[in-house]
Amino acid sequence: MTADATTLQALPAALRAALGDAHVLTGTDAAAREQDWRQRWPGRALAVARPGSTEEVATVLRLAARHGASVVPQGGNTGLVGGGVPDDSGRQLVLSLGRMNRIREIDAANLTMTAEAGCVLQALQQAAAEQGLLFPLSLAAEGSCTIGGNLATNAGGTQVLRYGNARELCLGLEVVTAQGEVWSGLSGLRKDNTGYDLRDLFIGSEGTLGVITAATLKLHPQPVATLTALAACPDLPACVALLMRARARLGAGLTGFEVMNRLSLDLVRQHFPQLPQPLPGAPWTVLLELADGESEAHARGLFEGLMEAALDDGCCTDAVVAESLAQSQALWQLRESIPLAQAAAGANIKHDIALPVSRIPDFVAATDAALAAAFPGAALVNFGHLGDGNLHYNVQAPPGVSPREFLARHEPAVNTLVYDGVMAHGGSISAEHGIGRLKREELAERKSPVALGLMRAIKQALDPQGLLNPGRVL
Repeated sequence: MTADATTLQALPAALRAALGDAHVLTGTDAAAREQDWRQRWPGRALAVARPGSTEEVATVLRLAARHGASVVPQGGNTGLVGGGVPDDSGRQLVLSLGRMNRIREIDAANLTMTAEAGCVLQALQQAAAEQGLLFPLSLAAEGSCTIGGNLATNAGGTQVLRYGNARELCLGLEVVTAQGEVWSGLSGLRKDNTGYDLRDLFIGSEGTLGVITAATLKLHPQPVATLTALAACPDLPACVALLMRARARLGAGLTGFEVMNRLSLDLVRQHFPQLPQPLPGAPWTVLLELADGESEAHARGLFEGLMEAALDDGCCTDAVVAESLAQSQALWQLRESIPLAQAAAGANIKHDIALPVSRIPDFVAATDAALAAAFPGAALVNFGHLGDGNLHYNVQAPPGVSPREFLARHEPAVNTLVYDGVMAHGGSISAEHGIGRLKREELAERKSPVALGLMRAIKQALDPQGLLNPGRVL
């Protein structure tokens, strides 16, 4: 739907009448919500609306539809694919869910928590812990990302191996439709076969089908003991062998299995020299985490036995097991500091890809070689969640080349090489970051026509005016 300028410009006043002056931002007051975290997609919003309730979200969407304004839902604004910021037209309304940050209920007997979309992920983790429970979704941005955004992108993180993506941690949703109607599906049921699963339709849709305003989330018992280890491996096949051995010995207790290539930890050493790295540099370093329901002594025995066996058969060449919570947190900080170290080093070409674990070594070997031949000296920063097949396979400019210039000139060609390799090895071009604007054309090129047709039909049925996050995903 196209609206004339007069109709659009009347929307901020209508929003102020509905929400109050303090909760409608324009001009310089809106600037913080117009720029993405990577600073790749600067935008200009018509206004930023900050509703404080589901009813106010519905009012905003009804007003936006009446005035012909498209709406960009936004949580913590930590996304990496340009899906949560406005374009530069000045015609898009940013719908910020930050004020909707209440935990409505914790049902310990049912192991569920119902929370509003603007709740910061770390706050949910802490609220669960205060009840002696665990909300296991965990990622580097957890201090600022929000659960609505996590669900809208089907976030993954570091414990997918045991607990699954955000989708697997959600039992029900509350959603406001493009027409301003409220669907309340906040069920805490594990079993409910009453028609189509609307929850799964909205999770991962990146705000293009409806606005998530609240969710009922799965909780888990807190493990009795959690241990972390770091292992140095000679190559990527050895990392996969260590993963197989860890699965066999630790079973469901294996909650994390992260890999980091040498360059990724070198960047952390360069930009965060205060962070201790207890192992000497190795071609690949693995971070493992074990959650045990019996005792710390039992967990330590399992872990130390695993490490001894892995050292004996050459899966790893060195290893260390954290002796305290502080040491464990320090090991995780190494892994979580890699994106920050990359940002400090300059713009880079990011890839959030998924592959069958068995195919990862062949993919990396072939794609490393292809990139080295096409872009001599380019730095390959490869790290991620090997346990669930998700790599962050990033490419930085060669030494002496401007990072911004390298990205501007070579991103399409680099992407073609990487994504061709991903598809040849049976993978996906997006594992946990979403499509947004960054990968929209790649999706159109690489998704099957049948799948794209079904997606467009769903979009047309739920948002016939095309007002919800247009230009993202499809």
